[in-house]
Amino acid sequence: MGEESAIVIDGPAGVGKSTIAKALARKLGYTYVDTGAMYRTVTLFALEKGIPIDGDHQEELLGTIEGEAFAFVFVGDDLQVRFGPRDLSQAIRSPEVTGRVSQVAALPLVRQGLRRRQREIAQKHKVVMEGRDIGTVVLPRARHKFFLTAAPGERARRRYQELRAQGRQVEYAQICREIEKRDQLDSTREHDPLRQAEDAVLVDTTTLDAAAVVDLVIQKLK
Repeated sequence: MGEESAIVIDGPAGVGKSTIAKALARKLGYTYVDTGAMYRTVTLFALEKGIPIDGDHQEELLGTIEGEAFAFVFVGDDLQVRFGPRDLSQAIRSPEVTGRVSQVAALPLVRQGLRRRQREIAQKHKVVMEGRDIGTVVLPRARHKFFLTAAPGERARRRYQELRAQGRQVEYAQICREIEKRDQLDSTREHDPLRQAEDAVLVDTTTLDAAAVVDLVIQKLK
């Protein structure tokens, strides 16, 4: 356990981080940690409580996740994201949350507060942790770092298929625009922008399915 034993999966939106990280965690018997879900939780609670998402309300936003713990629990083939007793798996994936989460993720005090929680989890468990700044900021001493990438059009196609499989009525062109906007926001934000760690292994997943990526990562781990 501890930061050094962590397996880090970073990369932009729609690249398949969650799919790969979950598969790795199950294969290796590690704890899976979706840091993006933590930012989405703050976003959801802000929307539910009517808290403005801006720099003047950062302490109030961070206060929405005081007193309870995050848990990422496999139930059969599905993953539940829990905060205390509440299952947030579906609520944090709503279009409303998706449209605002980048604003929450750009707030430095919120990032600091969630970073502490992420590090605490890594100290207590062997983790596969995925996000956008795990290898560069959250767990920089991790021995095993991977940065996933894929062509924007392919990432949009994957996200489109995922949302359609959930029964959501979406347009491919809209998903492309959202991917481009998210990339721009994540890579240019002032605090902890999306970038590849210098010691991370770059994996282009454009032409690879999930199983092939998992096999490649496991080979690198060995």
